[in-house]
Amino acid sequence: MDGLLLDSEILWHKAEVEIFTSLGVSIDREGRSTKGMFVAEVVEHWYAAQPWDSPTREVVVERLLNRVGELVESEGRLLPGATRALGLAAAYGALGLASSTPMALIVRCLDHFSLREHFATINSAEFEPFGKPHPGVFLSAASALGVAPEECLVFEDSAAGVEAGRAAGMVVVAVPSRDDRHLTAFARADLVLDSLEDLDEAWWAERFSS
Repeated sequence: MDGLLLDSEILWHKAEVEIFTSLGVSIDREGRSTKGMFVAEVVEHWYAAQPWDSPTREVVVERLLNRVGELVESEGRLLPGATRALGLAAAYGALGLASSTPMALIVRCLDHFSLREHFATINSAEFEPFGKPHPGVFLSAASALGVAPEECLVFEDSAAGVEAGRAAGMVVVAVPSRDDRHLTAFARADLVLDSLEDLDEAWWAERFSS
């Protein structure tokens, strides 16, 4: 969802800079090193690196989620090609959303852009023992769809997500940001696109003709 369908990765980063800076944490303002991680893992990451006295990490998680929701509703936009990609994918089978974002925020974002109706299942790493790059959230989505993992196609923008998709035994289409494209994980994807606008209908037909 974030960074693939919605231009919300920059909003996550904006929220993290705002909140962690207010706690005295020195955070890179230019790039988001925690991309693809579950929000609680992000908070633990920065707490381990630069601990603060208060508020609690649980409170920081809630502040981040609320701030991201506010930013998505005030500044968020669908990424180019997102709506078309959903339509193309739906022609080949039911769609599932598998995200590191907590469920309440997933629903808030999908409802804001009227996207929830596209998905037969919505799965959050919030309910998994491990977040990406562990494949758990993808395997849960495949199970909910009643589809074998090897018959699933994953779209991902993050390196951790590509690793998770490959670990699940799924076909992976990567759509990395320009700043992330150099990361070695993207070489493991079956197809790498600059944008969802570049998704080729002929590729779908050839790949899934059976």
